[in-house]
Amino acid sequence: MHLLSASCVCALLLTALLRQVSGLETVIGLYGETLEIPCNNGAIKADDVLMTKWKYDKGEGLSGDLLVKQKTQNVSINANKEYKGRVSMAANSSLLLSAVKLTDQRTFTCMVVAGADITEYPVNVVIYKTPAGLEISDKAEELEIGKLTKLGTCVAQDANPAVNITWLKDNKPLVADGKGISIQASVQVDPVTGLSTTSSVLEYSAEKEDTDAQFTCSTQHTMGTELVSSPVTFTITYSTENIVLQVIAQDPLVEGDNVTLKCVADGNPAPTSFNFHLKDKMVKVENTNTYTITNVSRNTTGEYKCSLVDDPSMEASADITVKYLDINFSPSGNIVKSAGETLNLTFQIVASGESKVSWTKDNVKLDKEPKFSKLTYSDSGLYEYDVTMGSLSRKAFFELTVEGAPVIKQLSKQRGEDGQHKVLICEAEGSPKPAVSWSINGTSLYESPFVNGKITHKITVVPTANLTVSCTVSNEFGMDTKDILVSSLFEEVRMDKQDQSDDSDQTKLVVGVVVGLLIATMVIGVAYWVYMKKSKQGSWKTGEKENGSSEEEKKLEEKMEENSQKAEV
Repeated sequence: MHLLSASCVCALLLTALLRQVSGLETVIGLYGETLEIPCNNGAIKADDVLMTKWKYDKGEGLSGDLLVKQKTQNVSINANKEYKGRVSMAANSSLLLSAVKLTDQRTFTCMVVAGADITEYPVNVVIYKTPAGLEISDKAEELEIGKLTKLGTCVAQDANPAVNITWLKDNKPLVADGKGISIQASVQVDPVTGLSTTSSVLEYSAEKEDTDAQFTCSTQHTMGTELVSSPVTFTITYSTENIVLQVIAQDPLVEGDNVTLKCVADGNPAPTSFNFHLKDKMVKVENTNTYTITNVSRNTTGEYKCSLVDDPSMEASADITVKYLDINFSPSGNIVKSAGETLNLTFQIVASGESKVSWTKDNVKLDKEPKFSKLTYSDSGLYEYDVTMGSLSRKAFFELTVEGAPVIKQLSKQRGEDGQHKVLICEAEGSPKPAVSWSINGTSLYESPFVNGKITHKITVVPTANLTVSCTVSNEFGMDTKDILVSSLFEEVRMDKQDQSDDSDQTKLVVGVVVGLLIATMVIGVAYWVYMKKSKQGSWKTGEKENGSSEEEKKLEEKMEENSQKAEV
């Protein structure tokens, strides 16, 4: 009876002392690494702790001991085989669990005895593991346009929890639509490790634009880590829908060049056999899509075609235009003509298009085509005939030389600037260059360059008497002479003074005549004034006198006006 009462009292006391912490703390461990499971998080001071004990939940309401540490003793490990060698205690009473695995996902409890209190701190452990790798396997060799084909399988191995896989094309997610995109996912759990492997199969109906597309798959783990597989590309196959014939040649294509015909089809794989339809035949080529025509001529111009050997109805065409420019020109080379003759130019242009003609003489552009109906010495020179058509050009040239006996065009004289000598000027034409000579000795002052068959020669002389001077010009075709009278410088000075004296006498005569006329006008005016005064005195007596005086007065006025005009002249 006393024993029963004591048991009841102990039970009641134990219930009062034992307080269970409400709620579970959760810690996350990474698979294969060491996990630290905290105990009381500093709620009880270490100096007050008498004993710390760790245990774990075995399930079905059972628990297993791991280790115990008394305040004054070392840690005593009493774990079973599953945890032996994997558990230890940290200085802060935390449980250190190494090489964690999925079976460690359970509740671990820290029991602390401090004074008269016994407190338990249960901690829930969760183990995460990112996939060991992410890769695309079972890849298709090629994808066909419009046909749903298994592209590949993306595998994320050994993860916890199992991951979701997303397929991407050029970094854009693919979503199953039941038509061109189908995605099937599955998860397998390793019976030993408990880790999950996720597989995702993508079936895809390709398009032409997918030729260079990059396909990848990715996962987003609970731990926040994202994995992306290496990108893969695929050959996209499709039948030929379009064909183009390309003409490969330099521009412009001229006679003698080579031209290559290239047949381009958009099928994949591309066709390797073609028929080239030339102007007079058909040529079949294999393992290539080109055909070269060598040494083309203007007769090569025309339409050309190419077609598929397997489908002749699939064809394309292109035009080839060979450009040409021919000129026939005469005369050419060195041409020698006499002055006054005629030179006819003939030229013909044969071209595949519109051409332009230009002329130059001695490298100077002419405004129009030269005409030589009557040749002059100035017509001599190098003429170039240039015909252009786009970037094509043809040139012809001739050098014209006009020859003839020299002729003196002008022989003149002038007094020197200092008035102490005479300058004689002889201007002549002829070709070849004529030699110039004078009948007197003088100082050679100037000889012009021989241009366009013209030459000018100047000499200075100091004549002391009047004399006749001759200028003679000559070349291999003849000669010409002209004379000019040159007066003495002294005679010219005397004549100048005489001319000045004659001019003075003439001036005096004119002045005398003008003065005489002015005096006569004044005399007539005075006489008229006296007469008018007398006439007015008589008119006071009779009216007839007055009328007569008026008529006479008019006559006198007219006479005075006439004399005045003469005086002005």
